[in-house]
Amino acid sequence: MASKALVLVLLFLEQSIPSESAKILTVCLMGGSHYMLLDEISHTFHERGHTVRMLLQMGTPLIKGLNYVGRPNSYQITQWSVSEEYITEYNKWFFEKQKEFLQGRDSLSGYIHFMGQLAHQCDYLLGDSELKESLKQEKFDIALLDAFNPCSFLVAEWLGLPYVAFFPGNLLNVHQIALPSPLSYVPVYRSQLSDHMDFWGRTKNVLMFLCSSIAERHIQAPFHSVIQKHFRTGVQPSLSDLYRKAELWAFNTDFSLEFPQPLMPNTLLVGGLLSKPPEPVPQDFEEFISKFGEAGFVVVTLGSMVSSVPLSELLQEMNAGFALIPQAVIWRYHHSQWPEDLQPAANVKLVEWLPQNDLLGHPSARLLVTHGGQNSLMQAVYHAVPVLGIPLFGDQFDNMVRAEVKGLGLALEATELRREGFAHIMKRLITDKQYKTSALALSVIHRSHPLPPGQRLEMWVEHILQSGGGAHLRTYGLQQPLYQQYLIDVILVLVASLLLLLYTLIKMGRTVNRMIRNTGKLKSS
Repeated sequence: MASKALVLVLLFLEQSIPSESAKILTVCLMGGSHYMLLDEISHTFHERGHTVRMLLQMGTPLIKGLNYVGRPNSYQITQWSVSEEYITEYNKWFFEKQKEFLQGRDSLSGYIHFMGQLAHQCDYLLGDSELKESLKQEKFDIALLDAFNPCSFLVAEWLGLPYVAFFPGNLLNVHQIALPSPLSYVPVYRSQLSDHMDFWGRTKNVLMFLCSSIAERHIQAPFHSVIQKHFRTGVQPSLSDLYRKAELWAFNTDFSLEFPQPLMPNTLLVGGLLSKPPEPVPQDFEEFISKFGEAGFVVVTLGSMVSSVPLSELLQEMNAGFALIPQAVIWRYHHSQWPEDLQPAANVKLVEWLPQNDLLGHPSARLLVTHGGQNSLMQAVYHAVPVLGIPLFGDQFDNMVRAEVKGLGLALEATELRREGFAHIMKRLITDKQYKTSALALSVIHRSHPLPPGQRLEMWVEHILQSGGGAHLRTYGLQQPLYQQYLIDVILVLVASLLLLLYTLIKMGRTVNRMIRNTGKLKSS
């Protein structure tokens, strides 16, 4: 028996340890939740036995208080930053944008401006010859990118590395990577549609798809000048080509929350990377929670970017709404930005940071009030906690549509938040058992996957490394122009042929008709 057990252990170790260690570059040029995800991925590959170095852009809002920057005995970090003067101006501008988000003024023009800022930062980065040469000398085997920032692709391309693109959100704009996206049931980004569309929904989806192509050109435009400046003539890539060149695309979602749709072999869903079995919460949290007994508590976090925006009107309404529910409220908000004339409700505990995963895994957790970020929703699914979403910008509106359709929770626009209505929705989500039941069902779907998300990503990246790339996973459609992918040329030829046939039949009919009439005239004469 002992020998059999030893054989099983050796077989397990053989499968769990990579056959060859690789040198991996992870590229993180964003802060907040983007950084948390890339940190988790970098640490996971390090634990797997690979040599990992993260290119980390400083000066963006990083998560504080989590000891996340440089995990002890984990992966290596190469830090880079733009000038202090630029960082000051950028953060000042971004702070004002956050206020607009909370006031319901998210716009395409603002997003285009934001991408222009990322392109400007990219110009600085690619202009740092010393940094680029030091990375090139490392001779990495593969890069793993945050696909949200197009500059990540330019870094990997300049270094001549094969790369895996990791998108930190749901399946958005997948037509850019030739993923089949039938508009009859695959919602377009920002459409706020579900997969069950009526006639007008499908019409809206088609129109938004056509508009998205135009918008995408404006979004990518700032990076074209960066490409022209830093890549030699004749080898200047387009962002569209770089998106399709990825060996693998991984998305931070899965079908517990995502609408079912077609996937290609080079597409991987790894939602829930930050979801873990809970650890005990800190003692001060536990003491506060215990005061409210069976009523439990509510976790409140509107994301790393807007946890310090002093918008008094919204804070007053939220605070007054929390005072109307019997649960404890643990609210992540920077004390320094809290209005001096606003006294937190008796059941509210304001904290600079909170262990979100551990709190959601606590048996007394009753509700998550969130901005609708993908990581928060995936953790809510993992721990089966209903959510009240207050979407502010970007994909958060679409994320909350998915959460509502799946029965995980409800959404409330920031501009419509009033204390009584806010409290009523929270009470409904906590007391109506259908939301908890749906959350439990989604949790079973999410957690019963044969492999956890981190291990899925590891195994597929190692597969690509061992097989010499992901060419065998990429469809030929990636090389086809749009008119071939959507069979526009075939449709035009068939329509033209049909019209020509119809025209010929009409001409023949007229000719025969004339001949019959002429024959009749001859007989009568």
